[in-house]
Amino acid sequence: MKITDLMIQETMIMELRATTKEEAIDELIASLADHGRISDVKLFKEKIMDREAQSSTGIGGGIAMPHAKTKAVKEATVVFAKSSAGIDFASLDEAPAHLFFMIAAPDGAGNMHLRTLAALSRLLIESEFTNQLMNAKTPAEVTALFDTKQAEAEAQAEAEAKTAAPKAEPAKVITGNPDSESFVVAVTACPTGIAHTFMAEDALKKKAKELGINIRVETNGSEGAQNVLTADEIARASGVIVAADKKVEMERFSGKPVLQRPVSDGIRKPEELIRLASRGEAPVYRGTGRNEDGAAPAKSGSVGSQIYKNLMNGISHMLPFVVGGGILLAISFLIEQVASVDNPLVKLLQTIGGGDGAFHFLIPILAGFIAMSIGDRPALMPGMVGGLMALNSNSGFLGGLAAGFLAGYVVILLRRVFSGLPRTLDGLKPILLYPVFSLLITGSVMFFLFDPLFSWINGGLTDALNNLGTGNKVLLGLVLGGMMAIDMGGPFNKAAYTFAIGVFTSSGNTNGLMMAAVMAGGMVPPLAIALATSFFKNKFTETERKSGLTNYVLGLSFITEGAIPFAAADPLRVLTSCIIGSAVAGGLTQLWNINVPAPHGGVFVAFLSSNAALFLLAVLIGSVISGLMLGLWKKPVDVKL
Repeated sequence: MKITDLMIQETMIMELRATTKEEAIDELIASLADHGRISDVKLFKEKIMDREAQSSTGIGGGIAMPHAKTKAVKEATVVFAKSSAGIDFASLDEAPAHLFFMIAAPDGAGNMHLRTLAALSRLLIESEFTNQLMNAKTPAEVTALFDTKQAEAEAQAEAEAKTAAPKAEPAKVITGNPDSESFVVAVTACPTGIAHTFMAEDALKKKAKELGINIRVETNGSEGAQNVLTADEIARASGVIVAADKKVEMERFSGKPVLQRPVSDGIRKPEELIRLASRGEAPVYRGTGRNEDGAAPAKSGSVGSQIYKNLMNGISHMLPFVVGGGILLAISFLIEQVASVDNPLVKLLQTIGGGDGAFHFLIPILAGFIAMSIGDRPALMPGMVGGLMALNSNSGFLGGLAAGFLAGYVVILLRRVFSGLPRTLDGLKPILLYPVFSLLITGSVMFFLFDPLFSWINGGLTDALNNLGTGNKVLLGLVLGGMMAIDMGGPFNKAAYTFAIGVFTSSGNTNGLMMAAVMAGGMVPPLAIALATSFFKNKFTETERKSGLTNYVLGLSFITEGAIPFAAADPLRVLTSCIIGSAVAGGLTQLWNINVPAPHGGVFVAFLSSNAALFLLAVLIGSVISGLMLGLWKKPVDVKL
């Protein structure tokens, strides 16, 4: 298949009107829609923006290649466009983009389509060719240039294949001399596996040829791994380059010098990577993530992006527990209203989903996988134990966050401390030294610092609420409602709920005024998340939008934990917005003298309240306030923070 079979002339835009990145994307998408190449503009743009949120597809050198693979695409197409003035596309080299190639690939795209798109990506590496494209005046000229260039590339590849002869013996690896028979291996991969994967492959191959260094490149594209590296090739390589923005199989490189970089470095910095790898000047990768000096492998990105990545690793593993446990609890509350609290099915669902089941793992899983993201597998165990201690000491998800980061960096510290030990003791590190010392240090800090700290906070808050009393019910409702959203299960939340339960039980389970405030305040955060993800879709990733839908059920069921993943990922915006809305909801219940004589249940016990309509109105008002604040405050997902 020719590239120009996908790059049809009718869709080409020889001079973009757009002046901004999003305007350019919209104009390119409009061309696809106008010519019947996509069936759902909204879905296709969502996929394009999701890809941009991972990293800009402005690869530098004046080229941008926004792309998506989705069911919204009716027929594989590449839209070519130019901008003489250039557009700020947040490109990797911070230079304006002049040439645009929007790649639209359908789900289940055939291998021929994907290979054609890979060929397109490789051609764009050559600056002479891109200059010719900039000077083209008509779609016909663009088509002719690509046809000629593709024919030349195929002829050259065929000639090289005929003359290439494998060596009888593996070349001896000589480090420190890039002009010798040095041999390196590489893996390239981008999240969608359409364009950057193959551009990085071609850039590395071209530069290696210029430097006189042998190279083998494995690509992890949409078709899966191609040109997979053999064990022999890995064994004789002087170094390994992993230019990838998604997970690749790493265990096979254990003991080899490995450079781990983003795929963009494979495109823009091939010489640097090849020279370093050919000399073996890279951290030695160990199966457990240990380098030769005992430190963790070098990771790309700013401090902020690394913190966010570590957070998201914990959140993504915690999310199934939140959704699964939360939905089962919601069903149990519903059954409880028509049966009884002693109903066997109610007990079963609450045991599986509640504090003795799925919800019991929320904080330990969050902490454990944050720690693992930082310190690799040795940090998982101390992170989970630290999270469990946070759960038992009522420090909530904030304590779990602290435990996760603590355990991760404790393991990194231990690697440095033990790096000076004799190599004969290397085997003892992962099975004895790391587990014992990381657990001891993490557990001790949690026990001596976080447990007393949060216990003191919890006791002080309860005393303050008792002193506040019920003299000013509205003020107390504001405080109780807001506290339910501060840490969603931590000492603030527990203190507010405990105070309300105390008032409720001491009155013979009749005075549910304070219970109305805490229940309304606890329902607001997940409902606000659900509203924000529904009405401000460009502010959330596709995964967040999908999980946001479950928060409708969790919020209505008074399961505040549904908001924890969002609060952990963006605490300032989420917590501030939720606290304000929850406080308003709690204050309104007291202003309207609403009594809820039930300790849990959310919307399922609303009809038991003194005024169900006003109770639900208070929850709605608080949720809308928080949802609007969060939706307006957050930045679109394609904007890097």
